[in-house]
Amino acid sequence: MPNVARILVVDDEPKIVQLVRDYLELAGFAVSTARDGNEALMRAHTERPDLIVLDLGLPGLDGLEVTRRLRRDSGVPIIVLTARHEETDKVVGLELGADDYVTKPFSPRELEARVRAVLRRHRQEADSEVLRAGDLTLDIPRLRTEVAGRLVDLTATEFQLVAALARQPGRVFTRAQLLDAIHGVAFDSYERAIDAHVKNIRRKIEPDPRTPRYLLTVYGVGYRLTDV
Repeated sequence: MPNVARILVVDDEPKIVQLVRDYLELAGFAVSTARDGNEALMRAHTERPDLIVLDLGLPGLDGLEVTRRLRRDSGVPIIVLTARHEETDKVVGLELGADDYVTKPFSPRELEARVRAVLRRHRQEADSEVLRAGDLTLDIPRLRTEVAGRLVDLTATEFQLVAALARQPGRVFTRAQLLDAIHGVAFDSYERAIDAHVKNIRRKIEPDPRTPRYLLTVYGVGYRLTDV
């Protein structure tokens, strides 16, 4: 019998928590819940969930700070929930290391699809492929990234984005193509998410993120990975 994925749902609205819990449990997931940021951090460290659904608008310790603290020592996939309409909150969440976002009010079916997509990326049964682009190396089965021999800690989504580029170094990818490569879900997303992930990746892999050597912008089109 396959292992049941464990999902931690963090929200201070009981109706939202009950809706998400009921739907995800019906979909076959094991679900635990937290009502605030401190409880979320405690459960994340004691229960080791496979994925966290995290509301950004928590009282006290908000979702952005929870994401920041989790990313200090954990690569657990995070999907942020937000009722806020400003793009800034979504972008900041992604820059801090969240893997995806869903805006309230949301369809439980969409949330389930995004949960499955992020888990699939994170747990993919990769073959024994090792990708190289210049002195950037990606060990696909081990989800391991090295730059000039230096180990780089990428989130699951960041790794998939770099891997999509590294499979065809030098090729220019549009933001829409990269969204499709890392999401694989038939729901509208927004292309600024790619820019946020790219900014985060550059901060980790580039000697100087302001003048990137590896992950290059092709203005008016998208991004490419250096082939030298």
